[in-house]
Amino acid sequence: MSDKGEDKKSAAEAQASAEEIRLPVDEHIEEEVSASGKKVRARGVYLLPNLITTGALFSGFYAIIAGMNGNFEAAAIAIFVAMILDGLDGRVARLTDTQSAFGVQYDSLSDMVSFGLAPSLVVFSWAFGHLGKFGWAAAFLYAACAALRLARFNTQVDTVDKGVFIGLASPTAAAIVASMVWAGHDAEVGPALAVIAAVVTMIAGLLMVSNFRYTSFKKLDFKGRVPFVMMLAVILIFSLVTIDPPRVLLTLAVLYTASGPALWFWRRFHTPRAEAKQAAAAGESGEKVEDTKDDQS
Repeated sequence: MSDKGEDKKSAAEAQASAEEIRLPVDEHIEEEVSASGKKVRARGVYLLPNLITTGALFSGFYAIIAGMNGNFEAAAIAIFVAMILDGLDGRVARLTDTQSAFGVQYDSLSDMVSFGLAPSLVVFSWAFGHLGKFGWAAAFLYAACAALRLARFNTQVDTVDKGVFIGLASPTAAAIVASMVWAGHDAEVGPALAVIAAVVTMIAGLLMVSNFRYTSFKKLDFKGRVPFVMMLAVILIFSLVTIDPPRVLLTLAVLYTASGPALWFWRRFHTPRAEAKQAAAAGESGEKVEDTKDDQS
């Protein structure tokens, strides 16, 4: 018994010694990951996808600094760079099988800075100074809705259909605000334009926490073959964007944003009428069958 006790004591001392020599910020992350179809416990983090996420975080941080210094064009462009990097990190993680719970949480924190705080602070610096407390309220409403949207997304990430977003995605809301600032960065902002910008910002924020359904495009297969016309469509979109980037991007973002409410209204008012017509048609066909039976009898 004494030998077993000494062995346990030695093991505990070895573990304590290992904890003492461990670096203060290293090897403290341990989570269950998927490796070759099996669940295993692993320490550390994946470098490549989290490096891309860090780039998105830096772009959002730079946008805030640029907006505070009055460089609104650079701030808006930085937000779009963050959008591109945000779209890459998840796809890279899936393609390289380096998905992790840490990456999901880190991505959400990066999104909060790049698509929550950065757009609200940039648009506040650009236009809301004329509005006093109303400007503060509009900027805070957007930032708070972005936080709520990301928190809700994290709680539903394993249960919601991957092909749709419930509520407007935070990058799209940020695209509306950023492209609006980009398009008007050299304009003289008066009270009327400031009010319009505040209303647009608040609507974008509220749509993030709405229940409107948006296509997520996450199910697109980038490794598979597509019709040749798809490449022509991509080339056409790039050509249009190069003509006037801020206004074309603003138009695309607004059209995508409007698709959610439009689809909701279509389903709400058109579907019941279609069902009623089908029921009426079924009733008429049933009556004709009965009449035929009566005639035969």
